[in-house]
Amino acid sequence: MCPTCEGLGRVSDIDVDELVDRNLSLNEGAITVPQFGVGTWYWNTMIAPDVVDPDIKLRDWTDEQWDYFLHHPQTKVRVGGHNVTYEGLIPKVRRTYLSKDREAMQSHIRAFVDRAVKFMTCPDCRGTRLNEVALSSKIAGRNIAECAAMEISDLAEFVSQIEESSVAPLLTNLRGTLGSLVEIGLGYLSLDRESGTLSGGEAQRVKMVRHLGSSLTDVTYVFDEPTVGLHPHDIRRMNRLLLRLRDKGNTVLVVEHKPEVIEIADHVVDLGPGAGTAGGHVCFEGGVPGLHASGTLTGEHLSHRARLRQTPRTPVGHLPIRGATLHNLKDDAADIPLGVLTVVTGVAGSGKSSLIHGYLPEHEGVTVVDQSAIRGSRRSNPSTYTGLLDPIRSAFAKANGVKPALFSANSAGACPNCNGIGLVYTDLAMMMGVATVCEMCDGRRYTREVLGYRLAGKNIHEVLSMSVEQAREFFSAGGVGMGMGMGKARAILGRLSDVGLGYLGLGQPLNTLSGGERQRLKLATQMGARARSMSWTSRRRACTWPTSTTCWRCSTGSSTVAPRWSSSSTTRR
Repeated sequence: MCPTCEGLGRVSDIDVDELVDRNLSLNEGAITVPQFGVGTWYWNTMIAPDVVDPDIKLRDWTDEQWDYFLHHPQTKVRVGGHNVTYEGLIPKVRRTYLSKDREAMQSHIRAFVDRAVKFMTCPDCRGTRLNEVALSSKIAGRNIAECAAMEISDLAEFVSQIEESSVAPLLTNLRGTLGSLVEIGLGYLSLDRESGTLSGGEAQRVKMVRHLGSSLTDVTYVFDEPTVGLHPHDIRRMNRLLLRLRDKGNTVLVVEHKPEVIEIADHVVDLGPGAGTAGGHVCFEGGVPGLHASGTLTGEHLSHRARLRQTPRTPVGHLPIRGATLHNLKDDAADIPLGVLTVVTGVAGSGKSSLIHGYLPEHEGVTVVDQSAIRGSRRSNPSTYTGLLDPIRSAFAKANGVKPALFSANSAGACPNCNGIGLVYTDLAMMMGVATVCEMCDGRRYTREVLGYRLAGKNIHEVLSMSVEQAREFFSAGGVGMGMGMGKARAILGRLSDVGLGYLGLGQPLNTLSGGERQRLKLATQMGARARSMSWTSRRRACTWPTSTTCWRCSTGSSTVAPRWSSSSTTRR
């Protein structure tokens, strides 16, 4: 590896101007790093009165003072009668923030790190990640870095021209792997491409090629929805690989929804009939022709094809994307229409995610709803994430004349033995820890006192054990009451049902949800958020006044007065 970048190909540098404001003194808050405000513990450890005057503006410091303040190694100093460890601001920031996982940081800390840290190509290895000894070795005039930077299709052709008997077995395996990558549609990739920049479909296919090169047979391969992120064109390629794995003498088990994959199966197991508590039954088992005639939801879906929309809506504006160069984008531009359903499509690896996730979230009012894990502890569940627990707690409190905090498993009502988790975790040191059901609350998370309070005959544990559909029926019943915030509860439950989560348990831990369930839960939460106001220019453009009195928002034409706009705000009057 290159010793300068330690094999990363990039080196990081810190922008000092993102750490301090040179026009201020330390006492005036010159340090702009989060948690380094005037008077904080971090701020106190940066004050070295014998070297720098905290009342002098940083722009007036000498070079020696700057070097001490920014780069001094850890040293014991006495400040305010206390012995503290002083170290320069840059090593302190590296140790405090840059040594941690970026994704685990709080949003404002992550934003600071993105501003302050600048990554650049390593000047010694020029991004190849290798030292000079490795780069000096060549085959047919090319070193290993140049070969890795070639497109796989070009590299396959280059390797096919190498004739050397001493490495013939290596060449055979290498040609087979490169040929498989080209066959599955990944010939445009290069071997030095960072795996983190691959799309979901590309990553799936790379994994499959790795197993294709294995000499093992009589192995059972389990693929969990391998078509995620794949274009129909790429699904056909993937199907060929699945069949090749089978033909090598292996068993291939695929968990999948796509009709294109189901159609190539030798044997199908269809579970249902619904999801959640409505599922868990084998509805059909046999060949694909039998599935078509089975009458199950899956069998009926195989013959279903969505119809094209004949009268698409008219956009009310656009979100511009300009100069998109992330990953494989070629300085692209696009205008995403507002007020309509837009689909961004293309073969896997064409740049869809780079274009949308790389540039669209920077626009105001854009919310990303994906299948990533929902942040939260093991205490979190759909009722806490959506805000449904708040009206439920209030309803229980009003019905029993007690405080709402009693009905929170994270607060006053929590079982003292398991702290409201329902499970007791035991650390077994060298072995994997185990979780056992709490003996005191029997996994119900609340104290006996709290479980004695009832709402329409149910305690809080019984309510949180309900599915969304069961809870909708329960809170729609007359015995629950209408004036206890139940309107909000019914609205949240309705949105969860609308996105197909009627089977989900209100108290089901979030870390047990699938990717699709997480995405729909986020969508249901966003459906309840208030719509953001459009800018004044967008509103004025969308309004048909003065040629018509029809309201641009509801298009009912019921207004008898032409819309007017406030000169001081975007409020419609």
